[in-house]
Amino acid sequence: MQVDKLTTNIVCTPSPHVGGMYWIFLGLETKCGIQGVGEVYAATFHPEVVVKAINDTFEHYLKGHDPHHIERLYRECYSSGFTQRPDLTMMGVLSGLEMACWDIVGKSANKPIYELIGGKVHEKLRSYTYLYPVDKNGQHDYEDPGLGVECATEYKDKGFTAIKFDPAGPYSAYSGHQLSLARLKHCENYCRRVKDAVGDDCDILIGTHGQMTPASAIRLAKRLEQFDPLWFEEPVPPGQSSAMAEVAKKTSIPVATGERLTTKYEFFDVLKSKAASIIQMNLGRVGGILEAKKIASLAEVFYAQIAPHLYNGPVGAAASIQLATATPNFLIQESIQTWGGFYEEILMEPIIWREGYIIPSTKPGLGIELNKKVVEASSPYKGKKLHISMNPKPYSVSDDLT
Repeated sequence: MQVDKLTTNIVCTPSPHVGGMYWIFLGLETKCGIQGVGEVYAATFHPEVVVKAINDTFEHYLKGHDPHHIERLYRECYSSGFTQRPDLTMMGVLSGLEMACWDIVGKSANKPIYELIGGKVHEKLRSYTYLYPVDKNGQHDYEDPGLGVECATEYKDKGFTAIKFDPAGPYSAYSGHQLSLARLKHCENYCRRVKDAVGDDCDILIGTHGQMTPASAIRLAKRLEQFDPLWFEEPVPPGQSSAMAEVAKKTSIPVATGERLTTKYEFFDVLKSKAASIIQMNLGRVGGILEAKKIASLAEVFYAQIAPHLYNGPVGAAASIQLATATPNFLIQESIQTWGGFYEEILMEPIIWREGYIIPSTKPGLGIELNKKVVEASSPYKGKKLHISMNPKPYSVSDDLT
């Protein structure tokens, strides 16, 4: 079996762009006609640049090769240009190609991917969603606790047993910073209001995005421990596991991290440093399904659990579901609400979500098929923005006082 053809699509998501401004899908086809689909989660450059990188990587390392040879593909891409270092864009491109190879392998074997990476462990997967509170103008509003309570109650009533929100304010390119007293008080009040609304029916997950210095994160954690969150996510910027370990050591809230990490080496450093006990790899960034399985195994050695991160499209979601289904130390899977709206429209059959749980597909490969008419109608993305962006201005205490 040989991979012969590549196609790419930059899909523009509809406003309010839940899951990112766009999704980068790729398709592979073998000489014998088996097709596979993958998704690239690489936010560093404009997607048109990423598509050029996908084409270049395909020509160098995958065209004419057997899609079963995942280890070869990983090692050659990872070492591209005499690097053997975690280049973020290469890892994103590799991840999408790798997913598509697994989709082909699963279809060839007439098996879901989870049956080929250890077999089904979980019949259903507990899921959580971010709160997406909307104000009267139809815009997402994360500052009004009342709107957060309404949204949290709605998700609880739908069946979610865990909800996530980030009360720590906008994340800046200059973070981490020290939160103001006003912001600390807002975080505490927001958590209290949501916890009072959902009670013990829902875990609350504190979803920060590396906004804080270790000292500030510890101050916030002390205020939030009373609400017994399931986790405190990425309290400091990525890249310095010892700094995150300082936070983990001084709070009873489990620390979670991983959405911006790219290799098993980085995750090993986090685990070895005792910086986190919940690992949130994104399969569109870490090298794909096999590498994510290795990271999950590393976590298992440290008695840590995985909670795959997902803020992208349904192909990356399908890959995460395959991994989670076959992983003993799986904790919970991030959902984008209940996988309705555009997530449902762009698939021939939607991801099955029922009463707080994702039900893994029994179909071969990734278990999904893109609706080509919807993909073509939503392509190409012509905007200038990246998938998701940070505030270009430094954090100011005065911003919390207005």
